[in-house]
Amino acid sequence: MLENLPVLTDQHGGLTIEGYSRAAVQSYWRIPELKLGFDLGGSPWDFIGVPTFLVTHSHLDHMAALPVYVARRRMMKMEPPTVYLPEEVVEPTEKMLKAWQKLDRGRMVCNLIGVKHGQEIELSREHVATVFATTHTVPSVGYLIWQRRRKLKPEYQSMSGDQIRELRLAGAEVTHELRTPLICYTGDTSPAGLDAYPPAFSAKILIIEMTFFRPDHRREKIHKYGHLHLDDFLERADKFRNEKIIAMHFSTRYPTNQIEKAVMKRLPEELRSRFKLWL
Repeated sequence: MLENLPVLTDQHGGLTIEGYSRAAVQSYWRIPELKLGFDLGGSPWDFIGVPTFLVTHSHLDHMAALPVYVARRRMMKMEPPTVYLPEEVVEPTEKMLKAWQKLDRGRMVCNLIGVKHGQEIELSREHVATVFATTHTVPSVGYLIWQRRRKLKPEYQSMSGDQIRELRLAGAEVTHELRTPLICYTGDTSPAGLDAYPPAFSAKILIIEMTFFRPDHRREKIHKYGHLHLDDFLERADKFRNEKIIAMHFSTRYPTNQIEKAVMKRLPEELRSRFKLWL
């Protein structure tokens, strides 16, 4: 397979997380088992097989590769992809694709679907995504993927199979849906976007930005421009119930070894054991 862009890989709970993210460079992610991706700041060649992408916002390092991704799928005779993105940017995105269609002289066929806070996206029989508002310098959202299954209601659990079958035939709803927060992807956000959506702290896997980490960074300025600082995590250390926390989108001002040493040194043990720095 062609390798035209860097891709890091990690696994947890039967899921594979692939991608890359550095602030002002590019962010792109894939969960192969779910046939789902997050953000399109870059488009690795083998990511064209992902039919659905959830885009958080329209900054270039998160969405610049959309025309490339769409065009490659058409070239490989694949079905047009479905791309979810904040509803405010659907119209300009459509205009952008039409402009590239003229430049490229190839059709840019893509199902663009605008989303907003509180909306649900049906992904499959087993999975659904919820959209939550984040706080950034442009319209932005985050996504949480839930695993769902049907379970027999408590009042019917002592009944025999024949009795339950009769109830179903009579039109009774004998099961209810159980949801487990599986993967949360925040995109770029200040602490306000995270705090306003408590389920993010419970997802098994949390993929979250940590653009800045140095103690001398001015957090009020960082928050103003819609980003998180290491100290924001330290202040909320007791809130994170995630099994794995992937910190990404680090500033390009600092080399990898400096980021890793500084961040891991300051993280308390209860967080350090669950953290992975995407570097």
